[in-house]
Amino acid sequence: MTIAVIGGGLAAATAVTELRDRGYDGELTLYAAESRLPYERPPLSKDVLLGTKGIDATIVHPSEWYAQHDVRLELGTRVTAVETDAHTLTARSSSGELSERHYDRLLIATGAVPRHFDVADRVASPVYLRTADDSTNLKARLVAGARVVIVGAGWIGLEVAAAARQAGADVTVFEVAELPLVRVLGPEIGGVFADLHRHHGVDLRLGTQVTEDDMVSADVLVVGVGAVPVTDLAEAAGIAVDNGILVDATLRTSSPDVYAIGDVANHDHPVLGRRIRVEHWDTAIEQGKTVAHNLLGADEPYTRLPYFFTDQYDLGMEYFGSVGPEGYDRVDVEGDTDVANGGAFRAYWVAGGTVVAAMHANDWDASDAVRDSVGEPR
Repeated sequence: MTIAVIGGGLAAATAVTELRDRGYDGELTLYAAESRLPYERPPLSKDVLLGTKGIDATIVHPSEWYAQHDVRLELGTRVTAVETDAHTLTARSSSGELSERHYDRLLIATGAVPRHFDVADRVASPVYLRTADDSTNLKARLVAGARVVIVGAGWIGLEVAAAARQAGADVTVFEVAELPLVRVLGPEIGGVFADLHRHHGVDLRLGTQVTEDDMVSADVLVVGVGAVPVTDLAEAAGIAVDNGILVDATLRTSSPDVYAIGDVANHDHPVLGRRIRVEHWDTAIEQGKTVAHNLLGADEPYTRLPYFFTDQYDLGMEYFGSVGPEGYDRVDVEGDTDVANGGAFRAYWVAGGTVVAAMHANDWDASDAVRDSVGEPR
């Protein structure tokens, strides 16, 4: 059996690792559009920008690992077409050479790309933080006194703001919503992040659209307004897509021998009872493990609840679960939300008397208890 994996991120690398760890000794090829070894992306907006890790620390495995485990690495190679009936793919190398390859099972982990902001593209040269090169180049520009304008107060925007302030830059963040992260955390906890960044000197302009003058006058313009799943390849192959590649509980696409995981996968989650597309580190790892089993003939549903984390200044936070489109009835907060001055707290989002999501901030001993509270009555 021949397995092909398309993607150069953590999801793809984890799947390849698990396949070999589970004893699969057949032909295994990983196609990565970037010329770098497969790497993790979360440090790009955290440790790499802060200078606490070099870019090489983001690599999942050194090149020797792939050689020792007989994994064929096709770096700088973009898969341009997939023929699901024929079980073939077409790959274009960095030199432009095209080749057709056979597969028995195919895994798509093409991820997502930053959503562009047309006005910013027209009037300036914005940074869209996604790749290792993006992070390296941005870090060099985050210097004392630089005027940094950030569009979007989501995870990327706030993590970049924290790194820029710690480098001594002057930071202004524009967000059209009334609070940072309000779509994810709601106003109760979104306000905590607003207070944190203002405490650290960020000019946080909420409920405000950035102007052309604001962008043109910046030394560094960073845009973080969401991401778009890379579905072009799957769509052209006739695989069902809708806000990502549609996969069932076992991460299988509408084409029986094709699976998808990570940022690009819109998963029919068997526990949540709805579809969800999760752009986070933990999902990349855990879906990579589950899909490896299924590529080898298992039929395991992926049941793990979403998990994400962030580090901003001295704040460390972990979030478990998912509120979903139905919303929540209340948020129960325990502890001190003044995280800018050393506070630590736990928060529980409750719907219908059940905890649907929970988080802690700066309360690392609470990780297991907070995670285990999801799904419990409250």
